[in-house]
Amino acid sequence: MRVTLCVLTGMVLVGFYLLSKSIIASKYGRVLQAIRDAESRVLFTGYNTLWYKLSIWTFSAIMCGIAGALYVPQVGIINPGEMNPAASIEIAIWTAVGGRATLIGPIVGAFFVNGAKSWFTVAFPEYWLYFLGAMFIGVTLFLPQGIVGLVRKLASKGGKA
Repeated sequence: MRVTLCVLTGMVLVGFYLLSKSIIASKYGRVLQAIRDAESRVLFTGYNTLWYKLSIWTFSAIMCGIAGALYVPQVGIINPGEMNPAASIEIAIWTAVGGRATLIGPIVGAFFVNGAKSWFTVAFPEYWLYFLGAMFIGVTLFLPQGIVGLVRKLASKGGKA
């Protein structure tokens, strides 16, 4: 059952990634990006930004609901302690480490941070949170585009050489 849930979760992740990628490539996605960059200009051109923002918020809520429905059977139980602010902060760190303004960045960041968390909590359990804070500060200062941005930068340099 655990393997089935893991495979199902992976398939849902890939499905949501592909769906999000197609949304971004569409006219609807371009309007959403324009709203993100300059909402007043989009309003001036005649678009009702409220409905765009509400629809994408609803889509993200659906994604979160499905993710929660897949999370509970894997961990076995859910309690109010799971809803603490630290979980939201960790998600922001995944995004910063992986790469902002990309779809793949938060996924890469989640794997990287959780892999580091697994290793550090075994090797140095009392220092894990210090490492997490240092990683967030280091990425913010030295890798503003995250791991994905670094890989893209290295790939573009390799292609020019």
